[in-house]
Amino acid sequence: MATTEWWQSKSLHELDKVEWEALCDGCGKCCLHKLSVEEAGEPHYTRIHCRLLTEDCRCSDYTHRLAQVPECLDVQRLTQAQLDWLPSTCAYRLRASNRPLPDWHPLVSGSPDSVHRAGMSVRGRVVSEEFVHPDGFGEHIVHWVD
Repeated sequence: MATTEWWQSKSLHELDKVEWEALCDGCGKCCLHKLSVEEAGEPHYTRIHCRLLTEDCRCSDYTHRLAQVPECLDVQRLTQAQLDWLPSTCAYRLRASNRPLPDWHPLVSGSPDSVHRAGMSVRGRVVSEEFVHPDGFGEHIVHWVD
């Protein structure tokens, strides 16, 4: 008899704190600066990351990130429309739409490095906001294949 994993059977609202945190694949894409395009309603991702993002695609001060970076997204408080600003591969966005996690997701693969090996993280492809003038963000728009 097949067993359904918790991430397949629970809605986002049913997850406890440990499950919520485990659902994050560690890609770092949510930590990228995004530029809004009013007509399309979809964000343009830049290769510019929040100053708190580390080389291993984790937040260096996750507990205090909302105080240190007021524009940081609190994913747990996003509406469905706001979830659409997350990458199409984001586990929170996928599960909110009742879609399965990809094979490279650490919960599926069993390895926290699978997101990086699959080329789905920002590791090695980004620059810190500390090194880019805000007027130059538009020069750093990226179109990565999900």
